[in-house]
Amino acid sequence: MGKIALLFAGQGAQYPGMGKDFYEQNPAAREVFVKLEQQRPGTMQQCFTGSKEELSLTLNTQPCLFAVDYAIAKAVEQAGIRADAVAGFSLGEIPALAFAGLLDLEQAFALVCRRAAVMQQAAEQHPGSMQAVLKLSAERVIELAAPYSDVFPVNYNSPEQTAVAGQPEQLQAFAADVKAAGGRAVPLAVSGAFHSPYMDSAAEALADYVQTVAVQEGTCAVYANRTAQPYTVAAAKALIASQVNHPVQWVKTIQQMLTDGVDCFVEVGPGKTLSGLVKKITADAQVYKVENLEDLAALQQSRG
Repeated sequence: MGKIALLFAGQGAQYPGMGKDFYEQNPAAREVFVKLEQQRPGTMQQCFTGSKEELSLTLNTQPCLFAVDYAIAKAVEQAGIRADAVAGFSLGEIPALAFAGLLDLEQAFALVCRRAAVMQQAAEQHPGSMQAVLKLSAERVIELAAPYSDVFPVNYNSPEQTAVAGQPEQLQAFAADVKAAGGRAVPLAVSGAFHSPYMDSAAEALADYVQTVAVQEGTCAVYANRTAQPYTVAAAKALIASQVNHPVQWVKTIQQMLTDGVDCFVEVGPGKTLSGLVKKITADAQVYKVENLEDLAALQQSRG
């Protein structure tokens, strides 16, 4: 039997009520929520009963997603599913690092709160937006973006889905070019031009902040968004800081995990975005998602 990888959901997957059933009925998850609530009061309210608008603010989205991702991952672990590797999409990389033990939970949660603050500040100072381009190859998206000064391909999600970020008016014109080329550009529910040069100031602020964070050897491999390779302790701080203003190499990450022997992927956290992307990248792996207790029971039955 091959290796199991947990995939931690990223920004855009959030919704009101996420994680509530785990808090109410799963001891491992409840322990996480209680601990993080003590560190950042109001987190559970925002996750369980907050409005969509409240959750969509980056300042809230990232800590809340961290809490839900990490809590569900601990519930999966308690259920006897052992991860050989982990990866997280954008924001999801921080709870992945904590779960694998490279970062202490408390420090990782403080880091994600800081990350959310500096990214929201950068988004307010340099307003931008994002789109997912469907039905076109990454190479074609790069070609179409080239004439625009402020349109940046940033998230390489699947062979025929690439997210772009940049200046809203230019993105509108770019979307017309995408349509003419036979593709489709779909606006993303995010509050900034993430993973682009619009986040340079956030990366600089994080580079200073991560110097206060301790990094140690982890219990399993954590694949980095920037490099699609496992984290090393030596490179960790630079990767954490620069991730916010560089593209997410998701296709290469999944391909590298497959090469390294992973044949089962389990998405933890709200939604099913990552499990859906994995299915578009490979047909040679088992793929699951766990966002509620029914999903966890199904995973246990299947892997039992």
